[in-house]
Amino acid sequence: MLLTDKTAVIYGAGGRIGSAVARAFAREGARVFLAGRTPSRLDAVAAEIADAGGTAEAAHVDALDPQAITQHLDAIVKQVGRIDISFNAIWIRGDLQGTPLIQMPWEDVTTPALTGVKTHFLTATAAARHMVPQRSGVILTLSSSAGVLSGRDRRFHVTGGFGVACAAIEALSRSLAGELGPQGIRVVCLRPDAIPETWAVEPGGDINASGVKPYMEDGTALGRLPTLREVADTAAFMASDWASEMTGTTVNLTCGSIMD
Repeated sequence: MLLTDKTAVIYGAGGRIGSAVARAFAREGARVFLAGRTPSRLDAVAAEIADAGGTAEAAHVDALDPQAITQHLDAIVKQVGRIDISFNAIWIRGDLQGTPLIQMPWEDVTTPALTGVKTHFLTATAAARHMVPQRSGVILTLSSSAGVLSGRDRRFHVTGGFGVACAAIEALSRSLAGELGPQGIRVVCLRPDAIPETWAVEPGGDINASGVKPYMEDGTALGRLPTLREVADTAAFMASDWASEMTGTTVNLTCGSIMD
C-alpha cells in the first residue's frame, strides 16, 4: 500500500472530493483525520472507512479559523506523533460564477479568491509547522481548470472570482514549495476539470444544465471529464513516496482540456 503508517488530515472531508480522497488514503494504509463543518457527513465517511477496514477519526473544524486548525493539528500530533499529509478540499464558492464581471458585485468576485487563498494558506502553513521538525511531509492543494482556461472557454464559462481563486491557489502552492522544499516538505496542487459526479450534490449543481457536459467533454483530448476515483487515486499517489521527486507543480487532471 502506498501510504502505510502515514497520518493524513483532510479538510472538507464531508464533500465529494474530500471524502473520495479520504477513502483512497485509507485504502492505501493511511490513518485519516477528517475535518469539516458538517459532523453528520464526516461521521458517515468515517464509518464507511472503518467498515472497509481503515482507520478514520472525524472532527468539527472550520478551515478558515486559524485557532481551530492549530488546535486540531496539535491534538493529532499529541495523539499519534506526526502529520505526514495535509489535503484541503473545502468549497470555495464555485456557485459565484455565470455572471459577467462587469455585472458582478465586488464581493462576489473577491469571496472565492479570498476564501481559497485563506484556507489553503492557513491549513498548509499550520501543517508545515509540524512537518518542519520531522523534515518530511506532503501538502496537497486543490484548484481547477478554471484558473487556466482558453479564451473560448472563458467566454463560455464566465468564471468570475472562481477562476481567480484557482490561479491564486496554484501560485501560493509554488511559493510554499520553494520555501518548504529545503525542509523536506513537498507541495503539489491538483488541478481537475469539472467532475460530473459532483455537479448534482454540491452547491452550483446547475452546471449540469443541458448542453454543458457535451460541450466540456468535446473540449478534452480524451473526450470525457475526470472521475472522482481518478482524482482520489492521483492524490494518493502524489502523497506517497513514489512521487517523492515532485514538488512545486500542478498536476493536470483535466483529461486534456488543458495541455501544458
